[in-house]
Amino acid sequence: MAEDTRVIVGVSGSSGNAAALRHAVAEAERRDAVLVPVIAWTPPGGEAAYRNRPCPPLAKLWEQAAADRLDAAVARALGGYPAGLRTEPVVIRGEVGPALVEIADRPDDLLVVGTGRRGSLRRLLHATVGRHCVARAACTVVAVPPTEAPALRPVLNEQPLATSLAA
Repeated sequence: MAEDTRVIVGVSGSSGNAAALRHAVAEAERRDAVLVPVIAWTPPGGEAAYRNRPCPPLAKLWEQAAADRLDAAVARALGGYPAGLRTEPVVIRGEVGPALVEIADRPDDLLVVGTGRRGSLRRLLHATVGRHCVARAACTVVAVPPTEAPALRPVLNEQPLATSLAA
């Protein structure tokens, strides 16, 4: 495996995100790369509200809840962390688009994002994570549209909970 080769995938937990996860696994296997599933979180009410009334124990609970959502999303989409594939799950505090761009900072990284299902009016009015990543990432970005029925991978790998890069 090339030590620096990584396939980074944004994880939202949505049913449409399952296709992006499966695509990222296939790319990581094809490239003999590390799979880096990433979930980003922000405090309820946003960072400004948290700065007004910080509570580190509560922030730890929110971070753990995000790690649990990441593990559950991987379990739903893939049946668990893929056996035989080095996986380094990451939980990061921040907005999704900027967090993914921050992590996918190497030219040889591949960043995989789901496109979601939005109507054309919503796409015009609201920026998407995919567009943010395509415009700002230092690496190749693949936007994967959702599929109807996600297939489960039959293999499981005992993997520790996601590591934290909280700011």
